[in-house]
Amino acid sequence: MSSREQEIQRRTELSVTRVTKAVFPSTTNHHNTLFGGTALAWMDEVSFIAATRFCRLPLVTVSTDRIDFKHPIPAGSIIELVGTVSKVGTTSLQVEVEVFVENMYLDGRERAIHGVFSFVAIDEDKRPVPVLRED
Repeated sequence: MSSREQEIQRRTELSVTRVTKAVFPSTTNHHNTLFGGTALAWMDEVSFIAATRFCRLPLVTVSTDRIDFKHPIPAGSIIELVGTVSKVGTTSLQVEVEVFVENMYLDGRERAIHGVFSFVAIDEDKRPVPVLRED
């Protein structure tokens, strides 16, 4: 394994981001399930944190790739969002986000949403810069 690959693996492990939330009525839609727009905002935030932890540089979200909503998340659930860097390019990286749902009063959980977010590292002039610095 090259030193670059080792560094990517090390940073990937350190940057995994987990956020746990309760699904309250203020975050639900007319079906009393988590509003999709709220889920997307939370996923973008978790992916941004994971990406930032990975490279410690200013980043912008440039795209999302196929967000799969496997099943509704009812009000009163606990969810955990897990962001993991999955691909590293020269100036960009991708973060996969999985959203797991669990009942507050029962054991077990299952994956409810999965998506991929892409980011580009930028400098103060908003130009792309390498995500791995050559210090």
